[in-house]
Amino acid sequence: MTKILRNCLIFDGLSETLRDGHDILIEDGKIAAISERPIVSAVAHSHDMGGRFVMPGLIDAHFHAYGVALSVSAIDSMPTSLRALTARKILEDSLQRGFTTLRDAAGGDISLALGVERGLIKGPRFFFPGLAVSQTGGHGDMRAPDHEPMCGCAYCGALSIIADGADEMRKVVREQLRRGATHIKLFISGGVFSPSDPIWMNQFHESEIEAAVYEARSRRTYVMAHAHTAEAAIRCVRNGVRSIEHATIMTPESAAEIKAHDAYAVPTLAIMEGLKLHGPALGIPKNTMDKITEIETHALASIELLHKAGVKIGHGSDLLGKLMDRQSREFMLRREVLSPFEILKSATSINAELMMMAGKLGVVAEGAFADLIAIDGNPLDDLAILEQHDKIQLIMKGGEIFKDTI
Repeated sequence: MTKILRNCLIFDGLSETLRDGHDILIEDGKIAAISERPIVSAVAHSHDMGGRFVMPGLIDAHFHAYGVALSVSAIDSMPTSLRALTARKILEDSLQRGFTTLRDAAGGDISLALGVERGLIKGPRFFFPGLAVSQTGGHGDMRAPDHEPMCGCAYCGALSIIADGADEMRKVVREQLRRGATHIKLFISGGVFSPSDPIWMNQFHESEIEAAVYEARSRRTYVMAHAHTAEAAIRCVRNGVRSIEHATIMTPESAAEIKAHDAYAVPTLAIMEGLKLHGPALGIPKNTMDKITEIETHALASIELLHKAGVKIGHGSDLLGKLMDRQSREFMLRREVLSPFEILKSATSINAELMMMAGKLGVVAEGAFADLIAIDGNPLDDLAILEQHDKIQLIMKGGEIFKDTI
């Protein structure tokens, strides 16, 4: 159906300059025209925005659709069908917060993507890596140190899989790509929830990282990598990784290296704050909370270093389980070191560029997908509006309206 959004105050995802009183013509799920004069159409259905703030749908570039619990062992042991049904609700809730695109960071698969595509899930556009790839004893290996396997098998869970050596890496990455993965995820430093690796631990040999990047590029896609530390980030970008996830303990040198290799950083503050505030009450063990303290104290300063170095900073949340409803909290957590415009740009056009979707997502522009939200208020003046989901009064994805309370 052809639609016209009338009398919009447009933030295009690229410029801080707003366009007031504009109409947006939508045809076949895309933006066909933007005009400061009223658009005339005999067939279009008109929606008066009443001067509301209209912007690109939000993009979360570090999401866990199968993050159905705070415990990875609980996720692993959940029946597959129940996990998928829970993921459906997670995706639909995210769309209702204004996120029209998600980039999954571990475990997301073609089943969820097809569910969205076929209308079985009323959720955001879904980009997924398949199983994230870990070395034995790395961040994606969820076996406790005292776990005694009854066979010689490696770990393979709901979110991650083990690969050791460049040849195994090639095989595992090729398999994720065969299954439709839109990108590849690696773990290159220690992490918070994994039971046997310290944060400072380097993971994967350079040859293994190179193998993953080569295979991803052969499919014209890229690698995103979990990397908390400066050393991990440097190893990533020097071996072709496009997207540095978390980037919590950066140095001027690592920020300069990320910039020099034209890579991106995707900080994830919401999960750290959520665990710091609610972790013990939710049963998070002490060793996990200690790791949160280790990285959380550096996170904002690291974003400031990245920003000063000119690194393109994306937007992600990294939430799991009962903390999922804090997805919109990420905006406010960044305001100490980034401006509202920079924060909104991160969650729109920069994330789209990172995902190789520049000009198609994250912008209000002719030819882009009609993924739009209309807000009662101006988040450039008050970012907290994005946490007030009743203020997001229109949600459109591909020209289809999923919420309209105007």
